Amino acid sequence: MGDSLGLSISISADLAAARNLVRDYATAAGMPADRADLLALAVNEAVTNVLDHGGEGGTLNACVDGPGITVEVVDNAGVLRSEHLHRTPGPHPTRGMGLFVIRRVCDRIQLDHPDGRSRLRLFMGFSAP
Repeated sequence: MGDSLGLSISISADLAAARNLVRDYATAAGMPADRADLLALAVNEAVTNVLDHGGEGGTLNACVDGPGITVEVVDNAGVLRSEHLHRTPGPHPTRGMGLFVIRRVCDRIQLDHPDGRSRLRLFMGFSAP
């Protein structure tokens, strides 16, 4: 990731705290409020997936990365796979929209599996592409 003076927290059920920390970090780094809100929404969805599907906890790390912010959401259980990222919700979904939302609002996403964990990297530029 980018700079070493980023944000790093353990994932907990306090979704509001995670959203607020990411939003505050992004705006303090110079991201416009509307983009920081979208990044916080994406982080909320990613952390919710860790809590709902992972079950083994994880971490959230954010840092300034060149022209934007990169957030890594690590799921210790390692259950997220690339096929999950590419699912398209049906016409009237009541669940399963999180990764779809993440794909729609982030400028770039990447998934890998270091040490058996799932690491989802979300990138949002300071300005829209």
